[in-house]
Amino acid sequence: MSQEPVRTLYINGEWRSANGSGSFAVTDPSTTEIIGYASDGGRAETEEAIIAAQAALGPWSSTTAYERAAVLSKAHALLRERHEELAQLLSQEQGKPIRAARTEVTYAGDFLSWFAEEAKRIGGVTIPSARADQRFITMRQPVGVVAAITPWNYPISMITRKLAPALAAGCTAVLKPAAQTPLLAAATIRLFEDAGVPAGVLNMITSQRAAEVGDTLVESPIVRKLTFTGSTAIGKMLAAKAATTLKRVSVELGGHAPFIVMPDADPVRAAKGAALVKFLNTGQACISPNRIYVHRSLYETFLATLEQRVGALKVGKGTTEGVGIGPLIDNRATEKMESQVGDAREKGARVVIGGRRIAVDGLDGENFYAPTVLADVTPEMLISSEETFGPIAAVAPFDDEDEVIRLANDTEYGLAAYLYTNDLSTAIRVTERLKFGMVGVNDINPTSAAAPFGGVKASGLGREGGYEGIDEYLDTKLVGIAV
Repeated sequence: MSQEPVRTLYINGEWRSANGSGSFAVTDPSTTEIIGYASDGGRAETEEAIIAAQAALGPWSSTTAYERAAVLSKAHALLRERHEELAQLLSQEQGKPIRAARTEVTYAGDFLSWFAEEAKRIGGVTIPSARADQRFITMRQPVGVVAAITPWNYPISMITRKLAPALAAGCTAVLKPAAQTPLLAAATIRLFEDAGVPAGVLNMITSQRAAEVGDTLVESPIVRKLTFTGSTAIGKMLAAKAATTLKRVSVELGGHAPFIVMPDADPVRAAKGAALVKFLNTGQACISPNRIYVHRSLYETFLATLEQRVGALKVGKGTTEGVGIGPLIDNRATEKMESQVGDAREKGARVVIGGRRIAVDGLDGENFYAPTVLADVTPEMLISSEETFGPIAAVAPFDDEDEVIRLANDTEYGLAAYLYTNDLSTAIRVTERLKFGMVGVNDINPTSAAAPFGGVKASGLGREGGYEGIDEYLDTKLVGIAV
């Protein structure tokens, strides 16, 4: 236990410790060494944060859009100044390779910049009336106090993707970041604090008691909006509890993305794309392709290229330059890789490369898993139905379009899908038939702060980013005027 008071709770503009000074250790997943401590907030502190957000709502929502935009722009400028510092902390605390960490910090800044501008575009409309003596207009107003719960796999960009539109809309918020990455969350909140966000507008509860804090947020009648990114199981549970107070809900949940390589595609280009997106963030991304379907005529060429690309990936500590595969977040995640690969092997899959937990020279951590390619994967295998969230590429051949679309859509998830083809008609036809919220056509990164992000089915509700992103934090008020 740390000897000095740990102050990572941010309530009503003050950094403070948890009641009773409870705290928990934060570890580097590369080594499992303790790198810091975070305050372990609970129900009482969460209730204080909610009250602070409610008190700040009136004054903050009364500011002009230009004033709110200026604060977000200042936060973006500060992020750019602290870019490398934030990236290094992200890499150490979460294990993300430093190059990817730098990319994520930039992406986080994009949301600050985008929603600073979107704040100025909040407007209503006029609507014709059937009565000559009546006029209709609409107003867009902040929904109120927002509860934001963010994940560990993208620990800074998911914070700004939620808080930037909330603040731009005139809402106040209580953030509950993942217990694995509270130090980066605190550094992110300091950006807002130093940019001039008033006391109470933003509040944060770091905690390893996720259920206690989450229940307090969703059960509170003061909180009018829940935004959550995480597992489908937890998202469903939170949404059900939020229904008791009829909160607005947006949830971005799990994924099981198909990656389809049509017979007219370039198999080498497709394999290079698959290697880049599959092993991004060590495979710990909700849009990571879980099922790779390659037309049988291209199958062996695709596998050979994928094996070559995966074999060149360097495994190691995230903060080491040149590393492409960092550690998984914890031992439970690594055990899941072992389980999926073991199941696939037993049911006939071929391990092309990898397929085992590995040790990295000079590190004592046990969370490293070799980047893996499985061939001849079938629907009966666990990896075909269960989200992997790790560095395993599962590849299967297919023979015709109807077959691959049936396989691709055969999942409860509907977040992202990928399609490689050189034929425009095929691109349009297959995209229309895929039941997913986002489709990348010959594109492994169909995301941007300026574009809507989100899924269908069990992958979530609502959209983040784009002009739709700020709508999630606004209510529409109709005004009828007799003239």
